[in-house]
Amino acid sequence: MRRVLTGLAITAVLATAACGGTPANSDGANSDGPTGGPTGSVGPETTGQLTVLAAASLTESFNQIKTDFEARNPSVSVTISYGGSSGLAQQIVSGAPADVFAAASPSTMKTVVDAGDAAGEPSVFVKNQLVIAVPKGNPKGIAALTDLTRPDLKVALCAEQVPCGSAAKKATEAAGVAIKPVTLEQDVKAALSKVKLGEVDAALVYRTDATAAAKDVDGVEFPESAKAINDYPIVALKNAPNPAAAAAFLDFVRSEPELRVLTDAGFQKP
Repeated sequence: MRRVLTGLAITAVLATAACGGTPANSDGANSDGPTGGPTGSVGPETTGQLTVLAAASLTESFNQIKTDFEARNPSVSVTISYGGSSGLAQQIVSGAPADVFAAASPSTMKTVVDAGDAAGEPSVFVKNQLVIAVPKGNPKGIAALTDLTRPDLKVALCAEQVPCGSAAKKATEAAGVAIKPVTLEQDVKAALSKVKLGEVDAALVYRTDATAAAKDVDGVEFPESAKAINDYPIVALKNAPNPAAAAAFLDFVRSEPELRVLTDAGFQKP
């Protein structure tokens, strides 16, 4: 029987001259960051809004990182918009104002890079892997990816153009199975929601999403997911309204305490 799941190395971005000066907080809790103070601290002249666009599967982890970052940098207010990475990439290419983009796959990040909207080279900060999300207690006895071909099961998948859907395609091809989903969702949270609401019997979601929803779902591990591990790249954006805060946020995300936030949620180190 399969085990049921119950439960950023980033290239350092140097701050611009606008980011210099004495850090807003200097309790020395972390090693020095690019501003000369603790990792992720922002110079006192850096204030205002920081806008981050992030893959839906980062929701719980980035909400905690936002709280930690704002506590370290009280002069900066962070807004994070979550969604399918492909949709967020298209928003950026279409001119949506944002400072940082964190995607769930290199292919969706490539859309932004190819359009000339990335400030520098994206870096992979974590990885993620699929599990089969089932209702708590696994009432249908799903133990393997091949079980999702059973005619009595309703299965939700992500649409192929979004990272969780692309990963699902790789996994099913590795297993040599063809799943006929009753719904195709635009991000992993929507697919998971179908399980939580009892509208489907199973969904392919990231391990981190099943972990975050452990009160309502179980995550069934399957070996073919090792063939479909997603790299998560992050980058500051070329036309960032607040480039100094964007640089500090990238540095903060790669700091050891925040990397622990991510790995505790089920992400893997790159």
